[in-house]
Amino acid sequence: MAKKDNISKADEKTKMQLISSDSIFDFFENVVGIIEQARRHVGRTADLTMCVTYFEVGRMIVEEEQGGKARAKYGRRLLAELSAFLNNRVGKGFSESTLKNARKFYKTYSPSIQHIVSTELEADGKNQIRQTLFAELYPFTLGWSHYLILMRIENQDERQFYEIEATKQQWTFRQLQRQYGSSLYERLALSRDKDEFMRLAQEGQRMEKPPHMLKNPLVLEFLDLEEDSSYSETDLESAIISKLSNFLLELGKGFLFEARQKRFTFDEDHFIVDLVFYNRLLDCYVLLDLKTSKLKHQDLGQLQMYVNYFDRYVKTEKENPTIGILLCKKKNDSVVELTLPDNSNIYASEYSLYLPDKTLLQSKLAEWIEEFEEIYGGTENESDA
Repeated sequence: MAKKDNISKADEKTKMQLISSDSIFDFFENVVGIIEQARRHVGRTADLTMCVTYFEVGRMIVEEEQGGKARAKYGRRLLAELSAFLNNRVGKGFSESTLKNARKFYKTYSPSIQHIVSTELEADGKNQIRQTLFAELYPFTLGWSHYLILMRIENQDERQFYEIEATKQQWTFRQLQRQYGSSLYERLALSRDKDEFMRLAQEGQRMEKPPHMLKNPLVLEFLDLEEDSSYSETDLESAIISKLSNFLLELGKGFLFEARQKRFTFDEDHFIVDLVFYNRLLDCYVLLDLKTSKLKHQDLGQLQMYVNYFDRYVKTEKENPTIGILLCKKKNDSVVELTLPDNSNIYASEYSLYLPDKTLLQSKLAEWIEEFEEIYGGTENESDA
């Protein structure tokens, strides 16, 4: 009997091999794709439903409070009593703090989406729209946990930037939390000219030319290296490789990792590039050279040679020129300017092992905007006159 069982198991295995050899694997993959798509749709629908629910609850709370007499006192009592009533009728999940968040959510987002709802109300009538409340009427693109972060960002341009990026890049709640905590918006803004800065809130981070990838500083707090401890460039490189997914997120859009300690030989001399990436949006190689000390002009010259080698012997004719980034503990803009020609594809960027002071960066950005407004505003007034 045992022998017969072994034969049938062998027959089943043979059948499976025959099925696989008949390219049925593609069919299996298509079935898996349908299931995964359905699961994503269920998750997306659940997220949208939760956001619309809290938005509508917030709207009703605001409208009720506006009709109250002693608003502050009435509002506190209203939320407490509404919370108790809802928990009794529909179950847990509507604490007083949740209702406060719903109210803030509505106040934050109602100006930007109210006209969409009003248009639908005029077309279908109020009763009709309430019946189709959970259709995809509202332009919410993220989950409720994401909006808990976003609605606390007072600056509308900054909030819109993070919403665009979180949607396009499909950031998780933790990734959005990290990017906001690392002051991504301020770091990108301070690395750009006025026109590029103005586009951040409308388009998010663009990746169309080499300067678009720059951030100053690059924040590497996830490497868990102590700021005041001594560590080598090899230690820094190893830490980056061990947290590669986090590092790619910090680098930005379109980066693919190709090699570590990429070796090449030229005229019998051996050279090593610390990290080699490829950016599929810029369609070019990106070479990273790591320095744990202050930037020196010799470092820039060395990286320029690496870039020249890749341009002449590695990249294809269809690919764009190679980009070199010197990641250093401290850079000197004057040294960079004097060492490199104007059309150089070499950039220097500082890195930081701790999250930056958001308040300090915000004040720097405010000063930067004020300077630009004085320069450009003055020019416009003179031309008008």
